Amino acid sequence: MKTYSAKPGEIARNWYLVDADGQTLGRLATQIADTLRGKGKPQYTPHVDTGDFVIVVNAEKIHVTGQKLDQKLVYRHSGYPGGLKSRTLREQLERRPTEVLRKAVKGMLPRNRLARQQINKLKIYAGPEHPHEAQAPKPLPLVSR
Repeated sequence: MKTYSAKPGEIARNWYLVDADGQTLGRLATQIADTLRGKGKPQYTPHVDTGDFVIVVNAEKIHVTGQKLDQKLVYRHSGYPGGLKSRTLREQLERRPTEVLRKAVKGMLPRNRLARQQINKLKIYAGPEHPHEAQAPKPLPLVSR
């Protein structure tokens, strides 16, 4: 029996909706990253983008454990010498709550061209509304721990 390898044209893409209200940041990010890669599908192929689209709403209400809101720092660099800036996670959640989750998911994807395609299938919104009703997203079955 030959090993099955998915072709880019024969992949069915689904749309999933996730409500991040009260969800833990890291645990939610791992499940989103697996869905974006297509790890839950039987036709998963590592070198082909077999993943689905994921819409995340209420990203501003995400939860973190411990003292991470005040102790964890989020860094960015302008590219110039001495251009490193940092904020606490609490400040970043107030200013750009979507980037906190996007950075967590991106860190769980591989560092290659394929992952750059896969992160584009992630749509994150701070509030409860999203413009993707026409795609009829289904709720993502999250594994609770």
